[in-house]
Amino acid sequence: MGLSEAYVRAVERAGGLPVLIPLGLSEASLRSLYARLDGLLFSGGGDVSPDAFDGGSHEKVFGVDPDRDRVEMTLIHWAVGDDKPFLGVCRGVQVMNVALGGSLFLDISQISGAGMHTFYPGYRRDHLAHPVAVEEESLLARSVGAPIVKVNSLHHQAIKEPAPDLRVVARAPDGVIEAAELPGHAFALGVQWHPECLPRSPAARQLFRTFVKSTILE
Repeated sequence: MGLSEAYVRAVERAGGLPVLIPLGLSEASLRSLYARLDGLLFSGGGDVSPDAFDGGSHEKVFGVDPDRDRVEMTLIHWAVGDDKPFLGVCRGVQVMNVALGGSLFLDISQISGAGMHTFYPGYRRDHLAHPVAVEEESLLARSVGAPIVKVNSLHHQAIKEPAPDLRVVARAPDGVIEAAELPGHAFALGVQWHPECLPRSPAARQLFRTFVKSTILE
């Protein structure tokens, strides 16, 4: 498994120094590495195991990696407990929701009335597929600087039941949840789209800048 260079570049452009966390570490080694980090970015990728939220099964579930689930959920719990900033992207918001007690739709087809959220034939990853409406007075609103943001859309799963402590702060026109955050935390936000693929978008650039800034101790 690899990490798209787009994430590295997005963090670097925002003034951060990217450090990649390998899988397969013992909990002690993971904790030692975690202690040296100012913030965490949970990237996109394969699906969270449905076993983590009693989600059942679906033919379109793919790319499940139990060790990745273990590592990321452990890091999320630590970050919540330590008030350490973290940002989730696509799978990142999904694993954030599951780690904190929420559930997922295993495929967009399970959502009545949902539009297309992935597989746009002939379009690149920076195709602006639809707008999202951002809740006022939210961390996301402060981070993107706009009440409506046009986003790309590259996901086949989505949040079903939000975790009890999370606040849903953005939705697509069809009602699909597009962002959630943890109120009262230094910076705990997940978005369903891929801002790392939108380097020309002011909102995407501002999102990464705000995240990186939150990791800097005053």
